[in-house]
Amino acid sequence: MSAIGKKRWRSGFSLLELMIVIVILGLLSALVLPNLLGKAEQAKSKLVCIQMKQIEEALKSFRFDNGDYPTTEEGLAALLRNPDPEKYTNYTAGGYLDGKSVPKDPWKHPYIYIKEDDGINLISLGADGKEGGEGNAADITLKSCKVR
Repeated sequence: MSAIGKKRWRSGFSLLELMIVIVILGLLSALVLPNLLGKAEQAKSKLVCIQMKQIEEALKSFRFDNGDYPTTEEGLAALLRNPDPEKYTNYTAGGYLDGKSVPKDPWKHPYIYIKEDDGINLISLGADGKEGGEGNAADITLKSCKVR
């Protein structure tokens, strides 16, 4: 075989070389992916607290303008449109939240709003969307966000 023929024959990768590269990539992904997935859930928990604090600020503005927080029954929808024009006469024309809907938590579940005697509370039911739970499925409250 001439030198040109040998060069053409050796220009590709062998099956063994490709298999070694695939195994190395598989091992790297097995080490890296679990760490990345855990960070994503931590980031979602932090995002919940950020969103809750933004909603809390909107609720404070509502209270400043109208003298009280919306009732639990009126809910967070009261931040978008005036639930009772006779009761809330100083309601801001554009509402208190940007957008056309109340934001949902990072797991696409609605926040639970509760007006309490001493203020308000917001709750995210976590990744499972059910009350209670542990780890990523644990409930997150506005009060627990203030402790962090």
